[in-house]
Amino acid sequence: MGAEPLLRIEKLVKHFDVRLGAFGERSATVYALDNVDLDIMEGETLSLVGESGCGKSTTGFTILNLYRATSGKVVYRGQDLVKLDEKAMRPFRRDLQIVFQDPYSTLNPRMTVGEAVGEPILFHKLATKAELKGKVETLLGDVGLPARFAQRYPHELSGGQRQRVAIARALACQPKFIVCDEAISALDVSIQAQIINLLLDLQDKYGLTYLFIAHDLAVVRHISTRVGVMYLGRLAELASRDALFEEPLHPYTKALLSAVPETDPAHERSRQRQILQGDVPSPLNPPAGCRFHTRCPIAMEVCGRIIPEWKEAKPGHYVACHAVNTGQTA
Repeated sequence: MGAEPLLRIEKLVKHFDVRLGAFGERSATVYALDNVDLDIMEGETLSLVGESGCGKSTTGFTILNLYRATSGKVVYRGQDLVKLDEKAMRPFRRDLQIVFQDPYSTLNPRMTVGEAVGEPILFHKLATKAELKGKVETLLGDVGLPARFAQRYPHELSGGQRQRVAIARALACQPKFIVCDEAISALDVSIQAQIINLLLDLQDKYGLTYLFIAHDLAVVRHISTRVGVMYLGRLAELASRDALFEEPLHPYTKALLSAVPETDPAHERSRQRQILQGDVPSPLNPPAGCRFHTRCPIAMEVCGRIIPEWKEAKPGHYVACHAVNTGQTA
């Protein structure tokens, strides 16, 4: 990986204005993202994990300008994407792609596989109509599908095959960066492994950079270069895969990892789990100070008043926790 990040995210904020009540008589704000800082290095797989509603998918969508950021920066090759309107953003769509969770809902049921994969190629003028058939067949081969699948419709495919088509469509523009938004969670476990291996093979072949959003920590450990842990719209911890799984610092990260089953039955029976009490607070009214303090087993008085500083606790290992910063971890 190079010294300069492929994407630099600085103090990214995303708020949603919503209407509440039976007739929408009350307005409110959902604080989905709050001052997220990330450097995504070229060629790496940066994973985001956390409970549902923590802001993982919103981060991916906002980076790609599918959601307009409330404030902050998303810098790609020197250009702040947040400042671009849709027309100015269009040339960057080639380099920045996404694979969604549900492949069936992302593919047009009236278009054949060949038409779906070929559409972005024609839109960005990457091939002539005469060259299109060969390019589509090459892309299908890259994702493990035979050329004859170009004549099929989405409803004729299995879930795993549809996701391969969605990946081929994302690859059609020859991107540099792909957001994988829960791209395997809707698939059977055996198919998940195939798709993960496919993503790794494609990364090696084309030098891709991934933002991988997932719940399954076992999968995250297998595919990731670095891992970021999110809680209620903020990053709690960010480290290399090995550092995060072997020596987590934030109490929320420790609780998440303690829920992952061990393969050794004896160790699984003997280990102590850290079970969090209560539910994630509402992003409509997030707690003051550290947003995790209402569920944290080692919360201090300062945690309810002051937002913890995002600090590099160890080389390449960042954490936002008062207890870590003061050396009072349990």
